[in-house]
Amino acid sequence: MEFQEVVRRRRMVRRYTADPVDPAAVDRMLRHAVRAPSAGFSQGWGFLVLDRPADVARFWDATTPPARAARPDPWLRGMRTAPVVIVPTSSKDAYLARYAEPDKGWTDRDEAHWPVPYWHVDAGMAALLILQTAVDEGLGACFFGVPPDGLAPLRAAFGIPADHAPVGAITVGHPARSPSRGSAATRRRRPAAEVVHRGQW
Repeated sequence: MEFQEVVRRRRMVRRYTADPVDPAAVDRMLRHAVRAPSAGFSQGWGFLVLDRPADVARFWDATTPPARAARPDPWLRGMRTAPVVIVPTSSKDAYLARYAEPDKGWTDRDEAHWPVPYWHVDAGMAALLILQTAVDEGLGACFFGVPPDGLAPLRAAFGIPADHAPVGAITVGHPARSPSRGSAATRRRRPAAEVVHRGQW
């Protein structure tokens, strides 16, 4: 698929068919994800891949509050149909350690050097490459946040190390014919003319 078409077609898919996802397609998503830029080539990301039904079910059990699990809303019912979940994580420690190396000029690991948490930014760029690759593979995907009270159970359920922070999760699958639609269905996309400022704001 042409790159412009990938960008144009990319959207968040919230409901999937029961068709399985080719493991080779998932591998291509991950190979592309690790091509994302990272500050200092720190590459402080990690990706938890859940592609077995039992593991996907454990993800939802860990991240869904009991009250919501008992009465799932349309969003949750649709998202739970995804056969694959990928959890991108970021390691702040990897960045602090990398920039304390001699070639970077800092002699400490002080977070004050970082006005923006690039460990999360870089993991987000890797996540976008997963979303774009899904489109190129003829699949759908959705990036979403893990609720704060679901983070500790998620870590415990899958052994995510303390130095890696989940930055969200991505469902992947074959889009259903009538996918549920999010905010894009009721809000217009802002044109470039409204958000691009040339020379001065």
